[in-house]
Amino acid sequence: MKLVISLGGSVLMSDFPECKLMKDFAEEIERISKNHEVFVVVGGGKVARNYIEIAKKVNANNVLCDTLGIGVTRLNAMLFAIHIKSAPKEVPETFERALELSKLWKVVVMGGTFPGHTTDATAALLAEYVGADMFLNATSVDGVYSDDPKKNPAAIKYEKLKAKELVEIVSKGEAMAGSNNIVDLLAAKVIERSGIRTVVFKGIPGNIEKAVLGKVSGTWIEP
Repeated sequence: MKLVISLGGSVLMSDFPECKLMKDFAEEIERISKNHEVFVVVGGGKVARNYIEIAKKVNANNVLCDTLGIGVTRLNAMLFAIHIKSAPKEVPETFERALELSKLWKVVVMGGTFPGHTTDATAALLAEYVGADMFLNATSVDGVYSDDPKKNPAAIKYEKLKAKELVEIVSKGEAMAGSNNIVDLLAAKVIERSGIRTVVFKGIPGNIEKAVLGKVSGTWIEP
């Protein structure tokens, strides 16, 4: 299968600078790439949000803030690519270049591409562009909920959703630079129009392999 994985910065970089998690994820991606074509889009995480917060204090607009965040995602992507033997030590800045690299390498790692697009949106668009069989969204929670489970213990987790239902659920979320909704609206709409099978799950080592096998506990999104 051709897989696109959105790996949140808050997941991948949570133990920075030790980066043991990054090593574990890299080994998992290596194993998956033996049987599948893999693209990974890496987020900016806390470091990106810190940069954006500082920029906003001096009245930087959202485009400038997004640009800062994109820069951080690309640094994270390069560091992750260095950990993966079967990935080029190049972070493509366009989908065209990512597709070119995929003809020579088993794994392609990239960061953000354009202001206004979150990591999830970039990954969903990439999945559509390369004709992925599956879009895997590894996040800091274990699926899509009716409300923020960190703030509302009564929030209901959805085991399965139709893509149009996902759009309805996330349409109330923020669209500001640095926001970290589980799935943003643009990503949800791309998932809906592309019809790509999608799963949102907790980003911990081992879960990506389970997701590929269809055995992870998360929210499965069907056309």
